[in-house]
Amino acid sequence: MTRVLVLYYSSYGHVEQMADAVAEGARGAGADVDVLRVPETAPDEVVQAAGFRTEYEHGVLQDPNALADYDAIILGAPTRFGRMPSQMAAFLDKAGGLWMKGALNGKVGGAFTSTASQHGGQETTLFSMITNLLHFGMVVVGLDYGFQDQMGVDEVKGGSPYGATTIAAGDGSRQPSKTDLDGARYQGRRIAETAAKLAS
Repeated sequence: MTRVLVLYYSSYGHVEQMADAVAEGARGAGADVDVLRVPETAPDEVVQAAGFRTEYEHGVLQDPNALADYDAIILGAPTRFGRMPSQMAAFLDKAGGLWMKGALNGKVGGAFTSTASQHGGQETTLFSMITNLLHFGMVVVGLDYGFQDQMGVDEVKGGSPYGATTIAAGDGSRQPSKTDLDGARYQGRRIAETAAKLAS
């Protein structure tokens, strides 16, 4: 069975909701899926002052060497000034040994994100994660236009050919919409399907 890891960082829960949808899509393709978070690196006083969530339903992945156990790795993180947050970057920066061994070469990867606004750096944030995946030697699968609901301007919606996205609003009040979550499910399924084909 294809093994998929959905690895995310979430400050307020928007990315966590997207991670669960990505995992649902991957499971729908028959994959065995783990959903885990990267460790929090912000000091406690920053976490408290910013109102970050401190309780999540998923466990924390401490050892980056565990990435080699999966056929596909899907990264999710909010934007920080148009790039992935330091929490995700710090975790990936510890995976140099995997890069040296080529342990992730040929595996499948993807990315998803959340921003405060429609033009808040969704695509650059996705590319900041995709760049890491490509340097690890992975095959990247985005949110292709088979998911047609990402098109149109009839509603505020996330979605990009580079990965599933959602828009949280500046105060975090907007939650992922059905369209956003459906896009995440679609991408998760496509990644799991691609990983299964490559693994065979």
